[in-house]
Amino acid sequence: MHPPSPGVVQSGPHPLKHNWQFVPPKPRFRPSRKPVPNPVLDATLRFSMQLEKVYEPQRFEPHWAQWWIDSGIYHADAKRAQEGRAFSIVIPPPNVTGSLHIGHMFEHTMMDAAVRWHRMKGAVTLWLPGTDHAGIGTQMVVERHLKTEGLTRQQLGREEFERRVWQWKEEYGGRIKEQIRREGASVDWSRERFTMDPGLSRAVRETFVRLWDKGLIYRGEYMVNWCPRCHTAISDLETIHEAVEGNLWYVRYPVRGTNESIVVATTRPETMLGDTAVVVHPDDDRYKHLHGETATLPLMNRQIPILADPMVDPKFGTGVVKVTPAHDPNDFEVAKRHGLPFIKVIGEDARMADAAGAYAGLDRFEARKRVIAALQESGELVKTEPYTVSISKCERCKTIVEPLVSTQWFVQMKPLAAKAMEAVRSGRIRFVPDDREALFFQWMENIRDWCISRQLWWGHRIPAWHCRNCDRMTVAREAPGTCPHCHSTQLEQDSDVLDTWFSSGLWPFSTLGWPDETEDLRTFYPTSLLITGFDILFFWVSRMIMLGLEMTGDVPFREIHIHGLVRDAEKQKMSKTKGNVIDPLVIMDRFGTDAVRIALLLSAAAGSDIALKEDRMEAGSGFANKIWNASRLLFLNMERSGVHDWAPDGALTLAPDPIEDAWIIERLNHAIATVNRALEVHRYHEAAQALWDFVWREFCDWYLEVKKLRFREGSGIDAHWQAALAVYETMLRLLHPLMPFLTEELWQRLMHGSVKNKRQPKSVSLASYPMAPIAEPSHEAAREFALLQQVVTAARELRADHKLDPKAVLPATVCLREFSFAGPDLAAIAALAKLELQQRSGALQDHKGIVRSSSDFDLQIHATAVAQNGSLTPEARGRIAKDMAGQERAIANSERQLSDPVFLSKAPEKVVAGIRAKLAEYRTQLEKNKRLLEGFD
Repeated sequence: MHPPSPGVVQSGPHPLKHNWQFVPPKPRFRPSRKPVPNPVLDATLRFSMQLEKVYEPQRFEPHWAQWWIDSGIYHADAKRAQEGRAFSIVIPPPNVTGSLHIGHMFEHTMMDAAVRWHRMKGAVTLWLPGTDHAGIGTQMVVERHLKTEGLTRQQLGREEFERRVWQWKEEYGGRIKEQIRREGASVDWSRERFTMDPGLSRAVRETFVRLWDKGLIYRGEYMVNWCPRCHTAISDLETIHEAVEGNLWYVRYPVRGTNESIVVATTRPETMLGDTAVVVHPDDDRYKHLHGETATLPLMNRQIPILADPMVDPKFGTGVVKVTPAHDPNDFEVAKRHGLPFIKVIGEDARMADAAGAYAGLDRFEARKRVIAALQESGELVKTEPYTVSISKCERCKTIVEPLVSTQWFVQMKPLAAKAMEAVRSGRIRFVPDDREALFFQWMENIRDWCISRQLWWGHRIPAWHCRNCDRMTVAREAPGTCPHCHSTQLEQDSDVLDTWFSSGLWPFSTLGWPDETEDLRTFYPTSLLITGFDILFFWVSRMIMLGLEMTGDVPFREIHIHGLVRDAEKQKMSKTKGNVIDPLVIMDRFGTDAVRIALLLSAAAGSDIALKEDRMEAGSGFANKIWNASRLLFLNMERSGVHDWAPDGALTLAPDPIEDAWIIERLNHAIATVNRALEVHRYHEAAQALWDFVWREFCDWYLEVKKLRFREGSGIDAHWQAALAVYETMLRLLHPLMPFLTEELWQRLMHGSVKNKRQPKSVSLASYPMAPIAEPSHEAAREFALLQQVVTAARELRADHKLDPKAVLPATVCLREFSFAGPDLAAIAALAKLELQQRSGALQDHKGIVRSSSDFDLQIHATAVAQNGSLTPEARGRIAKDMAGQERAIANSERQLSDPVFLSKAPEKVVAGIRAKLAEYRTQLEKNKRLLEGFD
């Protein structure tokens, strides 16, 4: 049974076990004065009672959002999929403690359009939802919360802290689910996953052990990016680079046993306290005589060797480079080649370590000031030059990263990357569009090993155990009871957790039950499509490809659609600090979800960023309102015509008349082909634009305007209604993937208000998607209607150009070259153009009055409608004069702005260009009106 409509308060039991209550609209929408009846509970109700005068999406959107979940219509049946065609896609899992931003809604809207389209085409569709545990992000959120209680995680201890994080996840993690529900996303909530669910945790351990057994995971001391605020190592991809104005300090290092010294240029003088060598290029003639000599390290008085190494750029600074192996990745490699010691002078808290001597305990930047002062005092600071420095910051907290040598876990990426590149080159994975492929290959070819360990407490604990008895390490899927090497029970699990992207990289197959060979895995893997932003192409997409191929032997998805970012109206990236972040819930409440969806999709040119403007959402709301009013017009006329029980009746057979039916079906067939072609290649903006044009400009502006002239009271189901309702119902199905709420509401009103429709699907989501022409129209009749449009348009343009009374019915003649309009069609032209119209054959002979001609017709509005005794009527002259006065004011204002140098220096270029374009338009309109007056003077 169809659920009751919103607005109904139902006291008795309902098959879906819900007592639906009226949802009051937000302030922007005028409250309804009466509830909407349920067409199933009262089949005798007429259609005019079903739609309110005002489009109020808050009255029905929450209802359908919940009903789609409660009805279970989006549950994917794996057994049925094995018998037919399956389409599967996973949601990029948002961070569990966060909330969705407008970029998420943009991405989810495209995904939902794709999923609904495939479902309506007959595929068994699985859209799998879920959230990510987001290691660093979640831990930071909970630690901030603990701080308000005067607590730290260290005070709580690891076990209690983890319990607190799980508690936080349970309390606040549901926010994202509610937001996704509000978006109308047709996900299968029965398969909702979380990256730390037991099954996914098992998949993480299995992957780690397999990679370890293959020698692709290793542990050791290496240079890493260390975030002093997050207190963890982070990968290269988790850093952002920024160019800042700094200095190049030139420091003199005396050469032992000589009167010589060498000068080193450095951007980080505080790290010189950990120098263990200086190096020069082997071919630099300036320093060849110093190879193998020893220099004295200023301030520390430590003797360090002078070495030759090809890593030195002789053109940089003085051509001499100091080597600080513990605090620079290039120096780390030099030290390994030459067997140099590592001296750590900066600690994990970004303060100077004990090895820094007198500077121990100082913040690294305070130490820099004091080192420079000491060098100046000793005379060893030669000079200082301004220099642009590239610094790395933690992407999350924006703290300057410190390169440190640390014991970490790594994945060898080269072998995995080779398989991933082959999968893309062979076409097993396709980028649509393919403009991101080059960037993908560039990164993969230069990939570095991935540091996967994080010094956190929240996340997947590394499945490795250290024996305190024999100092051996064991990697295992489950915690061993005893050490397999010495049988001791003194085992301690590694304290590090895995990078959150490690578990996210398993998302397409771990969510389907891997490593078990489940029915879901057999049916829905590889997934069909991934839709995601280019900003996580390397974080996530590439790692899913590599891990998917390595663990399952197959690709994780067949196609990748990479979209751009949603930016503000000024094309700036959205951020909390700029105050330009858009909360999707706010704009959904304000404009309606469907209005926001269509606005986003219209802007979704593949790969391009979106500059989201409020006027686009207002236009989306206007579009939804247009559909609502058109539906109300149809339903009202159905009641008047006595059309109560309409149902689709197989193929539609068309007669040559009425001509508007042939034309609209020709246009509908074109829209069907265009939309399906666009959705096939993920050009969602083209699908949205095609639907917008058909619905607004063709169905509403032309077809319904003519059709409402044809409807007759008490006619019943005649040819007019058969065609009109077939087109309308097809239009709702065609539009549904993009605007699901409105189309569900209207389709239910139409289909389930009739006793003939008991066998229809319970939701438009389950109805078939229009793929083929709904009928073969008469092209001759369609051409006649196109001519009707041209005549009406010509009449409206003549009326506007000559400032004729828009309400007056004007005498006119249309002379046709080949066609002649039937009486009803001529009457339709007269009504639409407000003409008292005569029809003649051949070319126009008498050109008195005003005329608009084409190759097919001449349209003449008689002279009496325009002028009296050769002059414009006083009414027309007054309208022209008023119009000219407004244009002259607009020209004066524009010229004043464009002559103001202060305005021109501050205004954005596009604003100035817009004013210039408007000025040209005002001048053209003014000249046109002057010529019009002169023609009658």
